Amino acid sequence: MPRNSPGPSVKDKKMYESLRDEGASKEKAARISNAAAASSRSKVGRKGGHAKDYDNMTKDQLMQRAREIGIKGRSTMSKSQLISALRDH
Repeated sequence: MPRNSPGPSVKDKKMYESLRDEGASKEKAARISNAAAASSRSKVGRKGGHAKDYDNMTKDQLMQRAREIGIKGRSTMSKSQLISALRDH
């Protein structure tokens, strides 16, 4: 079934749809596809690797990171739930 257009802010619609099919959120798919359109696709994959391992962070550090990103419901989440929410964002 064809989807609605992702909107004018998405620069690489083909990559956006591919990421959505893989299960990425709308926000994440748009962010990645726009980064790829701004540079080359091969450069986008090499940008990562600077974040700390969530498993080694304290719950307070995870709460701060979730606050920065804007994850809702974080105050009632356990450490493992925070990690899952951060990874899925």
